[in-house]
Amino acid sequence: MTQIENQFSMRPLSADELTTLRIIAGQMIPANVDMNLPGADDDTIFHDLASSLERDTEKVRQAIMVLHETHDGFVQSSPSVRRSMLTAFRAAYPALAAVFEMVIAQCYYRDDRVMRAIGMEPRPPFPLGFELAPGNFALLDPVRSRGRKYRDAS
Repeated sequence: MTQIENQFSMRPLSADELTTLRIIAGQMIPANVDMNLPGADDDTIFHDLASSLERDTEKVRQAIMVLHETHDGFVQSSPSVRRSMLTAFRAAYPALAAVFEMVIAQCYYRDDRVMRAIGMEPRPPFPLGFELAPGNFALLDPVRSRGRKYRDAS
């Protein structure tokens, strides 16, 4: 990729694209007052999302473009119509819908308020790590039975 192409692909989303993405975020993870959880369209969460798209910017842009091409009037529609449009979009374009799901969920679940609300300490997983319940190591037997698939470097 040339430097010019790289600059083009890293241009930020337009205001209209951000509006669409924010609507999708709010539809995907709405606020829950009972649990004191913000929605994914919360100002802080959405700012984090919009500023951390980086390599996913073009995928998000493409998904938004397809959504608008296949569901005219998405932004102007009522929330219930948008929900139906997004359900149809997800069924017709699962890979593009997965782009929305990935970028929205990863920013939502790194928000301190969300982490506290779901009972987790708001911190990176390392260096302290997290306790995991012992698993069933017999599930690895098929993998072990295949033998080595690598060559020792020594």
